[in-house]
Amino acid sequence: MKSNIEYAILSKNEIAAIAILGKQLNPKLTEEELQDNLIQMFAFDNYICFGIFQDGQLIGISSGWTTIRFYSGKQLEVDNVIIDEAYQSKGVGKLFFEYIEDWAKKHSYKTIELNTYVQNSKSHKFYYNQGFSILGFHFWKQL
Repeated sequence: MKSNIEYAILSKNEIAAIAILGKQLNPKLTEEELQDNLIQMFAFDNYICFGIFQDGQLIGISSGWTTIRFYSGKQLEVDNVIIDEAYQSKGVGKLFFEYIEDWAKKHSYKTIELNTYVQNSKSHKFYYNQGFSILGFHFWKQL
C-alpha cells in the first residue's frame, strides 16, 4: 500500500473533498453542514488538517488541534480521523498515524491524544496497536 502514498497539510481550499470523507464518519450530517463546520474550524489558529492520498485521491483525513495541558504540555489532539471505507484494513491508517506522529515530533509536541466513540471497538484495537492507552473518560453535554 505504500506505493503512490502522499501526505499533505490540507487547507480550506480542500473543504469539499474533506466533507465527502466526513460523511463516512458523520452520516447524519449533510455535506453542507460539514463544510460549514470546516470553515469555522479552519478559522482557528490552533487547527490543522492532515490528509493522505493514494494516486492523487484523498483517502484519509484527520483534524489536529494544538492544546497545552498541565499534565502533558504541548499536545496534538487528533479527531475526525477517517480512512475511506475502500482503504480500511489495508495498512493505510497505520501509515497515516506514523506520518502524524513524525510531524508532531518535528513540531515539538509532547503527546498525541484522541477520542473515539465508545461503540467503535475496531478503532480501539487500532489505537492500542499504535501504542495509545486509555487515560480517562470523555464526558459530553449537548447544549
